[in-house]
Amino acid sequence: MIKYLVRRTIGWLLMIVVATNLTYFLAWGFLDPRSNYVGRKPPLSPEQIDHLLAPRNLSDTTPLLERWWNWFSGIILRWDWGVSPTGASVNSEVAYRMWVSAELVFGATVIMTVLGIWLGVYTASRQYKLADRIGQATSIITMNINIIVAALGVVLLAINFNQWVGTRVFFVTGSASKDVEGFFPVLIDALQHLILPTVALVIIGYAQLHFLQRSLLLDNIKADYVRTARAKGLTKEQAIRKHALRTSLIPVAAQVAFTIPTVFTGAVLTERIFAWHGMGSYFLETINANDIHGVVATAAFGSVLTAIGALLADVSVVILDPRVRVS
Repeated sequence: MIKYLVRRTIGWLLMIVVATNLTYFLAWGFLDPRSNYVGRKPPLSPEQIDHLLAPRNLSDTTPLLERWWNWFSGIILRWDWGVSPTGASVNSEVAYRMWVSAELVFGATVIMTVLGIWLGVYTASRQYKLADRIGQATSIITMNINIIVAALGVVLLAINFNQWVGTRVFFVTGSASKDVEGFFPVLIDALQHLILPTVALVIIGYAQLHFLQRSLLLDNIKADYVRTARAKGLTKEQAIRKHALRTSLIPVAAQVAFTIPTVFTGAVLTERIFAWHGMGSYFLETINANDIHGVVATAAFGSVLTAIGALLADVSVVILDPRVRVS
């Protein structure tokens, strides 16, 4: 198992390097840092613009291969991902924003996974009964709700609740308050900011896992090995828990693992609505600002998360499927 994971890790590292370097060349084909200085008053001459961009390795007058080597060697030798056209450090931006996104994404992913799997098992074991129909109807509705609608609905409910209790229980915007000190005050403040965007993400995200888990479990319930277990005296619940559930969890676990990078960099609208300055909003900002180094760093971050998701999927399959462990 260790050798297999090492081989897979090396393979993913090579793919990350190739994808990141390819993104660098593609970014130079579509983005133009020089355009950030066009139209300024008083206008800047081309020489003045070059004087600003050249020290940041963003001047198009420098040959592309030379720019690439300066950028790539900076990463290899100093782990320096460069600076934006305004001189801001990409390392600092990513280091801050990745933890902001992690704070939001981790809780939402755990909750939507547990809720989706539980609902899938609960409704599959009660197929076509009232609970199953209510669960399916609710999931169909939430799955088709846009994140903007879900977020604004959650915000309106939170504002009304704050007004009803006469104090601010939920914070609508931001990831933290200023001048809050102490472990428990900081923890409570973080939860007050975290609850609303987490609820919005869970509302639109759990239904897919619910339907996937339900469908897979229904297929396994009808399998021969489950019927054999029932014939040996196990109840339906025992047969599901001991046999069908483990097999049906394998594709769900892989789906969740590969969802991590998508949620991390894809929660753009959620971060915009709740004013969370995470990786999703950073990705939009770098594109709008023609920040080539920032765009490439975000793409590399997404590639790393994809690799981690793939490795987690492999590990989950090994844990859940004894046949894979034996092989």
